[in-house]
Amino acid sequence: MFTGIVTDIGEIRELEQRGDLRARVATAYPTATIDMGASIACDGVCLTVVGTGSDWFDVEISAETVSKTNLGAWNVGYRLNLERSLKVGDELGGHIVSGHVDGVAEVVAITDDGDSTRVMLRAPEALARFIAPKGSVALNGTSLTVNEVSGADFGINFIPHTKQVTTWGAVEVGDRVNLEIDTLARYVARLTEAG
Repeated sequence: MFTGIVTDIGEIRELEQRGDLRARVATAYPTATIDMGASIACDGVCLTVVGTGSDWFDVEISAETVSKTNLGAWNVGYRLNLERSLKVGDELGGHIVSGHVDGVAEVVAITDDGDSTRVMLRAPEALARFIAPKGSVALNGTSLTVNEVSGADFGINFIPHTKQVTTWGAVEVGDRVNLEIDTLARYVARLTEAG
């Protein structure tokens, strides 16, 4: 489990297609504290650590995960949001995030709003019904509050701090981002369908 509070910006150092895709991620995390098999959210995707070095960790990514996320667009030098998994007693500053991406949203508009940046995104039709104004979503692993919703489009406001400590400061129209809907919204919808 994660909170959607990004704690490092990593960078893809190597990519190798084996049976699965293997990625080496440069990090500022003290890698001596990362156990083999640990989960790290990489742009919001929960991935398993399979190797570490002095300033990097390796993850293996299945074809299924690549097909459901934006990871197919990763290349050497790509910067990504990182978050280590929760430990008992950690502060829950964002919202409960599983790292199981539901789909990919597309950035359709960007406008400045004071010092902040308003970003409009388009969700896949099947996921749009789970997104509500003032609700939570995780986008590329970042816990965010939805400002407005219009059909499949929804708006997020990025304050300067968020743009500085995540990859959101470099967002561009056309970017495809990993979308995880709020866990509570998923269960409420399931209960409604069953009832």
